[in-house]
Amino acid sequence: MKHYIIDGNNLLGKIPSFKNLQKLNKQVSREKLAFLLGRYFANKKVSVDLHFDGYLNEVIKVSGMKINYSGSLTADERIKKEIERIINPKNIIVVTSDGNLAEFARVCSCSVVKSEDFAKQLLTLNSADEEQTRIDELNSTEEFKKLFGIKSNDEN
Repeated sequence: MKHYIIDGNNLLGKIPSFKNLQKLNKQVSREKLAFLLGRYFANKKVSVDLHFDGYLNEVIKVSGMKINYSGSLTADERIKKEIERIINPKNIIVVTSDGNLAEFARVCSCSVVKSEDFAKQLLTLNSADEEQTRIDELNSTEEFKKLFGIKSNDEN
């Protein structure tokens, strides 16, 4: 099974709306990122560890994801320790744009995805989900059906 290790603060910095939000409210930006990741990884057979710098403020619960705080260490140091503990590092995908951490992960035989590339995948999925939701809402409304001459189920 693939195991994602995500440098949370690094990823937050690559998503413009989250980057701005992080300056105003760090906790809310972390929650939004965690929920976005939860939707992205839903129904995928992977494990996910999301790492943030600092200490736990409020618990964020997202199904299928473990959220870690670095405490007095940096998130990069905690991520390196996690990589060292894993038996088969070839199954690890590290999401970061931090050069030092990425190089460490590669030396340990992990795959590395740059945060900006992963952010594009997340945002593309999120946009597609929102668009499909809007389409579903439109398709289910009687007004839309009348406008385009579609018979409702009652008229069939």
